[in-house]
Amino acid sequence: MTGRTYTARLDGREMRDTDAVFQQFYDGLRLPDYFGWNWNALYDCLRDLNWLPADHRVLVIEAADRILPGDVHGQRLLFTCLLRAGRRWSYTRKPDNVELGRLVVVMSCDAPSVVSLKEQLWSYLEEPPLS
Repeated sequence: MTGRTYTARLDGREMRDTDAVFQQFYDGLRLPDYFGWNWNALYDCLRDLNWLPADHRVLVIEAADRILPGDVHGQRLLFTCLLRAGRRWSYTRKPDNVELGRLVVVMSCDAPSVVSLKEQLWSYLEEPPLS
């Protein structure tokens, strides 16, 4: 890896409701003041990231299995947003005159929750999991 790397650590235990999710992302990723505090705005910011003076961005979400407890719809919106942004940043062919940086999202959880979180994420990709 060349260049500067920005690492943000977010805590899923602190993301008890939608406002808290947006606050964690706002603080952790230093989202710009024009951030609209909604899911579309979060996705727009995650696919841009130009305000962060770094070549690579690492987003670590601890206790990812504890995000938005009881809010399956909100979890789906957040995880889908992260998956879509990750796909956008992992685009391997660069269109002419477009420089893509890198975004790595790491989600951690307690060992007993790994299988469940993995299945949840795979279901949002709408693809069967690899063995």
